[in-house]
Amino acid sequence: MASEQLVVFQLAAEEYAIPISQVKEIIRYNGTTKLPNAPGYMDGIINLRGKVIAVVDLAKKFAVATERSTAKQALIVETAGQEVGLVVDAVTEVIRLDETQIEAANGIAQSSEFIRSIGKADKRLLIILDLNKLFTQEELAVLGDSGD
Repeated sequence: MASEQLVVFQLAAEEYAIPISQVKEIIRYNGTTKLPNAPGYMDGIINLRGKVIAVVDLAKKFAVATERSTAKQALIVETAGQEVGLVVDAVTEVIRLDETQIEAANGIAQSSEFIRSIGKADKRLLIILDLNKLFTQEELAVLGDSGD
């Protein structure tokens, strides 16, 4: 039976997950250097071991209100061949779900193409994101330009 390993994180009261294969690392979020005229969801840029990486505030991207907590984390992920930082409230665990615990999101989350499926872990529901659909080509171009 096939299974998938996912990194689970919290954003407001909801739990989200992304495939561990796309996560490069998890860091403590210490803020960014703000860029002028950046999209509202883009928090800015960081220098991670000599590499400039664009950082996106997922709460703003998803239009969800989160606590203004200082202890946030950033997932450094790879999507469309470039690294992007995603600010989340907390990374909570790495979990393995069998294919029987993952349900397609067809019809459930039609307005959000970046929701790939729903994971069922005990009594919890995890919103599994498709990082390849999280950003449009235009957004990726803006994020990519910020790191040059």
